[in-house]
Amino acid sequence: MEERRKQDLTAEADGIIEGRNAVIEALRAGEAIDKIYLQKGETDKTLGHIASKARAAGVVVVEADRRKLDAMSRTHAHQGVIALAAVREYVSVESILDAAREKGENPLLVVCDEISDPHNLGAIIRTAECAGAHGVIIPKRRSAGLTAVVAKTSAGAVAHVPVARVPNIPALLKDLKKQGVWVFGTAADGTTALYDADLKGPAAIVIGSEGDGMTRLAAENCDFLVSIPMRGKLNSLNASAAAAILLYEAVRQRLG
Repeated sequence: MEERRKQDLTAEADGIIEGRNAVIEALRAGEAIDKIYLQKGETDKTLGHIASKARAAGVVVVEADRRKLDAMSRTHAHQGVIALAAVREYVSVESILDAAREKGENPLLVVCDEISDPHNLGAIIRTAECAGAHGVIIPKRRSAGLTAVVAKTSAGAVAHVPVARVPNIPALLKDLKKQGVWVFGTAADGTTALYDADLKGPAAIVIGSEGDGMTRLAAENCDFLVSIPMRGKLNSLNASAAAAILLYEAVRQRLG
């Protein structure tokens, strides 16, 4: 019994809500929920009700196989549904751009293109805060969200950096360009060398996923593909390290 209570407490601390009643209760209470995972192939009435209630509230619903749910579960009684609580509300992209305008600064944004590792996303948010970026933008799917693990890794930065979540990154990049923001993607085979990139104007830095880099459509919607000089034997950096290098090059240029 004591062990079970301990598991419940660590699950709570990590923002993991398991089981049908607990998830329905969280939705009813209007808790900020990042994502709901539903077991593939389960089509009973209760799970259907959870899915429709979640979608109506704008919560991302993901189908996952039983193995994934079992691996995420702390209580081993998930009943085919696990929700991840969000540590704070998402904001709109417009509000991030407005805040930069109000400060009289050129916007500096970080766009995370399918960063699925919560530790990487947390580290990127932490660096964005330190570098004075105005906000971080993530996609609704195939991405870590504002969960407890991300909050911990960000060392509290999630409380200060606004994060927006959009359905489609290529569409977002098109929209940013229309609003006069220059889009810089990071790519090993980029045609613009990092120290030739002009990051003083309104800028969005796009960071690709840990394994594959940017998606093809995101890369096609960048104004510049920037390569970071590699002097060693490896040819790529961790996603959060790449974000830090570009952000601080922008800081250096803007201080000048």
